Amino acid sequence: MTGFLDVVLRGLLLAWVSLAVGGVAWARLVLRAEPGTKPDAATRGALRVVAGAAALAALTQASVLAIVAGDLARSGLPAAAVMEAGFALTGLARVIGAASLAVLASRLARRPAGAVAWWALAGLAVALVASSAALSHAVARMQERALLLGLDAAHQAAVAVWVGGLAHLTLYARRRRHEPEPRDLAVVARFSIVATASVAVLAATGLVLAVRYVGDPGALVGTAYGVMVLSKVVLFLAALGLALANWRRVRRVDSEISPATRLARFVEVELGLGLTVLFAAASLTSLPPAADVVADRATPREVAARLVPAPPRLASPAVGDLIRAADPLMAPVGERRPIERAWSEYNHHWAGIFVLAMGALALLEAAGVRAARPWPLLFLGLGAFLFARNDPRAWPLGPAGFWESMTLPDVLQHRAFVALVIAFGVFEWMVRSGRLAVRPWGYVFPLLCAGGGGLLLTHSHAMFNLKDEFLTEVTHTPIAVLGVFAGWGRWLELRWPEGGAWPGWLWRACLAGVGAILLVYREG
Repeated sequence: MTGFLDVVLRGLLLAWVSLAVGGVAWARLVLRAEPGTKPDAATRGALRVVAGAAALAALTQASVLAIVAGDLARSGLPAAAVMEAGFALTGLARVIGAASLAVLASRLARRPAGAVAWWALAGLAVALVASSAALSHAVARMQERALLLGLDAAHQAAVAVWVGGLAHLTLYARRRRHEPEPRDLAVVARFSIVATASVAVLAATGLVLAVRYVGDPGALVGTAYGVMVLSKVVLFLAALGLALANWRRVRRVDSEISPATRLARFVEVELGLGLTVLFAAASLTSLPPAADVVADRATPREVAARLVPAPPRLASPAVGDLIRAADPLMAPVGERRPIERAWSEYNHHWAGIFVLAMGALALLEAAGVRAARPWPLLFLGLGAFLFARNDPRAWPLGPAGFWESMTLPDVLQHRAFVALVIAFGVFEWMVRSGRLAVRPWGYVFPLLCAGGGGLLLTHSHAMFNLKDEFLTEVTHTPIAVLGVFAGWGRWLELRWPEGGAWPGWLWRACLAGVGAILLVYREG
């Protein structure tokens, strides 16, 4: 459970740091805030966001430190030794630095300050993002450590300026949607330059880091680390495609409408993809670099075998047989038995039938078939099926109680996904049947869908060996990516109705794709 929470918190930490550091770059490089002058409304708003994000970063970093230190203390390491370790000292320094950044940004938002205060703000922002390299895989490398630390720091700084800047551009656009100003075009143009430079640094450093940590092409498909790197690349390329569309729209904006407002709809999706990349990066911190995985690496043939279509398993093992054969739910992780694999495959295949049916009905609805309109109700059936069958040794089928089983990360994650599935169905059906207004309730489905995809990137099964775990989860990453695309495709359909039907076809096809992948799920 702590491993799952640790990855989620690290993803949130990257998001808060990006919002804070990107906000400092936004204020100085895009808004051109000048020392010694009273901050205007846009600068005040940006600095307040920086202060809030930095405060949340301090709190999240402290939580991550507490989780890791608690795990080590429970393993028998003395508390004093834990707090003297390099990761603990770096974490404490980051807590202090983030808190100091919050205090200083709050002060600058209220009154004019000189150049020293603004340089201090920039220094704290740089130190906050660069210090994250001291908690990365680079620290553990015996060779090229200094180079990897520098590349990692530059990589994370570029991500922060890009993703954080997108967040601040979105907020700026919301404030300007009713009162466009002549300077808006210049603001967007300056951010375009900053974002382009950041993306260039991000791509260059990411390429070098991938070569060093992945090692060889086979590791890209034979290890969890490699597959996660590929998912980051896919999401990054999708975000770049939206960035290109934004750049083209800047060149033909209407002078009567703020260019920031015109761009907001695509920028929101680009921001969502960027945030998902941050959670994928957080997942990478919990995985051993692919270059270090040799004995437990899967071959491309083994990975392909898990993706070969085969008749779905439609007959389930008996619950009693499974409970008698398998280890107790709270027992240490052991080798997975054939009956457990059969149970899991049955669950995934029936879930695939549900999701594929929903995708097909949603496509028919888009084609004008009114009888297909109630397709979101299938989410409720899927949620009930998953709740009962996900963990057969836990309530309601097994002997472990509801709250007792919730202490295990697998059970907790499964039930979180069930809650998301039910929320999908309830909100989307009520919106489509007119029981809830499209705005704001129509946005619940795409946000939950994109959020569920991001959460799936952090999902893991505790198993006996690394290779089995990877081969079991190899289908999770493409499902997560398709879920993210489905969510933001639906978001764009709602936010950009004049853009045509392609966002609607995109997210429906992604939904059907998720069902198709679930149907080929194999554990052996």
